Amino acid sequence: MKRILIISALILCVIICGCTSTQTSGKPSGTLQFSTSPEGAQIYLDNQYYGTTPSTLPGVSTGAHTLEFRYSGYQNWHANITVTAGSSTYSAALTPLVSQTTTQPVQTPGGIFTQGQVVTTTAPATQATVTVTAGQDIMVIGQSQTFSGTCTGSGAVVLTLYGPGAYTNGVLVAQPLVNGDNSWSYTWNPGYSLISGSYTMIASDKAKTTSDKVTFSVVGGGTIGITASNFVVSQGDTVTFSGLCTTGAKSVTLTLYGPGQYANGAEIATLPLNADNSWSYKYTFDLSKPLGSYTMTVEDAQNTASSSVAITLNHG
Repeated sequence: MKRILIISALILCVIICGCTSTQTSGKPSGTLQFSTSPEGAQIYLDNQYYGTTPSTLPGVSTGAHTLEFRYSGYQNWHANITVTAGSSTYSAALTPLVSQTTTQPVQTPGGIFTQGQVVTTTAPATQATVTVTAGQDIMVIGQSQTFSGTCTGSGAVVLTLYGPGAYTNGVLVAQPLVNGDNSWSYTWNPGYSLISGSYTMIASDKAKTTSDKVTFSVVGGGTIGITASNFVVSQGDTVTFSGLCTTGAKSVTLTLYGPGQYANGAEIATLPLNADNSWSYKYTFDLSKPLGSYTMTVEDAQNTASSSVAITLNHG
């Protein structure tokens, strides 16, 4: 019986110690999510291996740690991190290594240097970079557009255009060569085959490891209309002018022509288009207006299309 009591006491001590250990280690912990490009890199946290990316590691104690990704053929990636309670994500684009072959001279016992042996080493590959800008934020159909930028790590730039119509799925436009100062330039002349809308030009290096993009608008190729709520008015009357613009422009301008000070035209208003490309404006022919015939003209912002309507101003 005494032996049974001793064993029971020992078991109880083990349970108590276990509980005490759990409570001691019960400080806040975090969950780490790892990802790399390419995937499959080995994960080392505080020099301990924890599988390969992509991966999630829960229960990491809060505070300072070291993190390292290793992948054959790529430069090791490492960082000092601070883990906090909750979830944190660590991602890295690994830099590939390139082979470099050198010949090291070897000295013979007689003091003569021979051609030596071929030694192959690896070093970080040059990371390609690409930038692109557009000469015009808004391009009119029939005009040309010049794209330019810089590129390192590649002898040429690949230009792919996305937009409406034939460019919905992207079209390879050109592959301009990179100059000695890492600059490049290309002038695009699409003619009149474009559809108005928003376009995006993507520039990448030949290996397509990196890219940059620029967005621009194309306008033109559509029509603009204008109508008036009244065509014969009296001084003091208000006329509502309205219409539809399908040129791709974002705004229209109203200009009034008529007798006296309006002989050369007077800009009345610049109006943003509605979501359905319509516009509307109320204009009052006040008592200061001389009697006679007037013309209200509407043009899109880039002057690719215009339309007019005639108004006769009589006595009230």
